[in-house]
Amino acid sequence: MNYQSTRGGLTALACALPLSRRPRSPWGTGRSPRMSGLLAVATVAIGALIGSAQALAQNAYVTNGGDNTVSVIATATNTVTATIPVGAGPGGVAVSPDGNTVYVANGGDNTVSVIATATNTVTSTINDPGFNGPDAVAVSPDGSKVYVTNYNDSSVSVIATATNAVTATITAGIGYGPAGVAFSPTAARPMSRISTSTAYR
Repeated sequence: MNYQSTRGGLTALACALPLSRRPRSPWGTGRSPRMSGLLAVATVAIGALIGSAQALAQNAYVTNGGDNTVSVIATATNTVTATIPVGAGPGGVAVSPDGNTVYVANGGDNTVSVIATATNTVTSTINDPGFNGPDAVAVSPDGSKVYVTNYNDSSVSVIATATNAVTATITAGIGYGPAGVAFSPTAARPMSRISTSTAYR
């Protein structure tokens, strides 16, 4: 089954408040032709000192699979403040624990876009032969690795954030159509589970 950039019906939310280190699983099942228009969202809170008080300016990052962009929403006003061009068929999205970086899985062209939240621009596009329908994405609690599920070949790519290069590909024990990835809340036991829910055809 080939990856489809038109997906739907479900909403994913990955929170990256400074004290939260639990990127939640992006949407699980669903590559059915009856589904269309998936919305994937990541939120990031950026600390800024104003006088003696600390303020949190929070943005939501929404992947738009139909036009290959990411919309940035200021949650204080619920308005779109930027639109960022990314790769083809963006779906899964996650924010680094420090709130500085957003990672977007582009299933349509087998890439991962890296966005700097300070400028809301793509600073790197990761290409790797192991990408095959990259779907869900999550950042490890220490921010050193990004895990990307490859829906089309039942594998998970591991990216080192220091180099933005794939350093490992996990295949053993991964079921058909991995469609979600999440971490447990403690650094001592970072990998909670990799969802391998079977998609409907």
